[in-house]
Amino acid sequence: MSVGRFIAGVGALIWDESTGTYLILRRSAERDFQAGAWECVTGRVDQGENFEQALHREVMEEIGAQVNIEFIVATSHFYRGAAKPENELLGIIYGCTLKEGSSVKMQDEHSEWRWASPHELENFLPEGYWLRRVVQRAEQMRRWLPEDLRRIYRQEGFNLA
Repeated sequence: MSVGRFIAGVGALIWDESTGTYLILRRSAERDFQAGAWECVTGRVDQGENFEQALHREVMEEIGAQVNIEFIVATSHFYRGAAKPENELLGIIYGCTLKEGSSVKMQDEHSEWRWASPHELENFLPEGYWLRRVVQRAEQMRRWLPEDLRRIYRQEGFNLA
C-alpha cells in the first residue's frame, strides 16, 4: 500500500461508578459513516490538538459534559469507508468518568443514548462488535489497575508534551 495520510481519532468510554453502567450513544441516521450504529463518544483529532484535548472537546461537543480520564482502554485501526490511505484512522480509546456536577445533554450528532451494564451490553450488542470488546477490556482494566494509578492519570493525564 502506498504511503498516505491518516486520521487520528479518540473515543471516550464513559462509566458511571455509582451504577456500574456505561454510556452508549446511537449515531444519528443523518451521519455520513455508520448511521444508526451504537458507539461511545468518538471523534477526530484536529490539527494542533493532542489526543486528550481532542477527547475533552469531542465529549463537550457530543454530550455537553466534562470527563476525568481514568486510563487507556485500547488503540484502534480501521478504515472510515473504503480501505485507502486517506480513510485510515488510528485511535485511542480512553476509559472515563463524568466530572462531578457534569451531566449528559444530547446533541444532534446522536439520536439516542442510554446507560447500560456490561451484562446488558453483552445481550444488546452483536457478538464481536467493537464496542462490546471495548467494554470487556475496560472492565478488566478497572479490576486490575490500582486506584492510586487511576488517580495519577486523572490528575496528570497521559500527554507528555
